[in-house]
Amino acid sequence: MAERGGWRARGRPLVVGAANGPALVLAEPLSLWGGLDMETGRIIDRRHPQCGQSVVGRVLVMPAGRGSSSSSSVLAEAIRNEKGPAAVVMGRADEIVAVGALVSQLLYGRACPVLVLPSSDYERIRTGDHLDLAESGWITVGRAGALT
Repeated sequence: MAERGGWRARGRPLVVGAANGPALVLAEPLSLWGGLDMETGRIIDRRHPQCGQSVVGRVLVMPAGRGSSSSSSVLAEAIRNEKGPAAVVMGRADEIVAVGALVSQLLYGRACPVLVLPSSDYERIRTGDHLDLAESGWITVGRAGALT
């Protein structure tokens, strides 16, 4: 649905919450265990296309999680350290990512919503777009550089 240079879509919340921020779209799935530095919020997997990018305060947009169940603890600790993403938007549901976000909410009182979008909507998001996630599962996408 077009809206002042942007659009809206409805996703399925895995972890309910509201958040907003600029998108960081990952070209490939990321294993947070060994792939994200929980002290700095930087992607450290040298084989990942976005190695060196920071997730801090951004909406992490990734096709899926990859790898170890320990990824949930990395996400929870990054959020606790205030070095995690504002939210996670995924193309495919990943329970490990959802568990990490839930743990940070329950243990540390810090929310990190996780939303799964249909592929037709997920694929439209670009790095730098401004994303606004609502608790209802609606996401508003404002195009980077678009006049509003």
